[in-house]
Amino acid sequence: MDAVEYRKMAAVEDAMWYYRALHRVVTTALGRAALPAQAAVLDAGCGTGGLLRRLRAARPGWAPVGLDFSPLACALARERTGLAVTEGSVTALPFAAGTFDAVVSCDVVCQVEDPAAAIREFHRVLRPGGVAVLTMPAYRWMHSYHDRAVGNRRRYSRAETAALLRAAGLTVAYATYWNTLLFPLAVLQRKVLRAAAADSDVRLYPAPVEAICNAMNVIEHAWLRRGGRLPWGNSVLAVGRRP
Repeated sequence: MDAVEYRKMAAVEDAMWYYRALHRVVTTALGRAALPAQAAVLDAGCGTGGLLRRLRAARPGWAPVGLDFSPLACALARERTGLAVTEGSVTALPFAAGTFDAVVSCDVVCQVEDPAAAIREFHRVLRPGGVAVLTMPAYRWMHSYHDRAVGNRRRYSRAETAALLRAAGLTVAYATYWNTLLFPLAVLQRKVLRAAAADSDVRLYPAPVEAICNAMNVIEHAWLRRGGRLPWGNSVLAVGRRP
C-alpha cells in the first residue's frame, strides 16, 4: 500500500466497522486456540498497529510483536502501540525458527508475489502446536478498485486458503467465510456503483451506517464464536496448526 492508505488506516482502524469486525474474529480465533498464558504472537503485516492494540487489551499476558514491510507503517504502529515492530517481509521473516505460539496475518498474504512462501515462513517460526490465523479477501471475481488501492494482488476462496495452509505443512483446524451479511452491499458498491473508483473503501462512514454495519457483524460473530461456519462472504478466515 502507499503512504496515503497507511495514513487512512491509522486514522480509522480503531473505529471503522470493518476493522472492529476483523479484530473481533481474529481475537476470538486466537482465544479458541488454547495458547499459553504468556503466548508470543506475531502480527505479520501489522499495518499501523490496530490489531496489536486490540490483542494487548484483550490478553494482557500475551507478548504481541508486529512486522510490516512499510517503514511508515512500522513507525505508526510503534507510535500507536509502544510495542516492538520490525521492518521486514512476510516471505522472509527476520525471526528464528520456533519463536512464536501464534502468527496472525490479516489481508496481507494476498498482497505478496509468492503467498506459499509466506505460509511456509509462518510454519517455520511457529512452535510445535502453534497456530496461524489467516484472513483473506474472498473471490477472484470480486477484485475491484478497492483491491488495487490497498495492494491486493488477488482474492481467495475458502478452499484455496485452506490449500495454502496444508501445502505449508499446517493442519487446517477451522476455515470459514465471514463478513457475510454485508456481502450483497459490497458487491453493489464495488462491482456496480464504484467500479472505476481510484481510492479504497477505508474510511469512516456516517454514524448510523457504522452502527448498522457493526451490529450486523456482531450478529454473525455470535455464530462464529461458537465454532459455526458461514457458506459465503466478502472475507475468509482460516486457522492452521503446526503439528
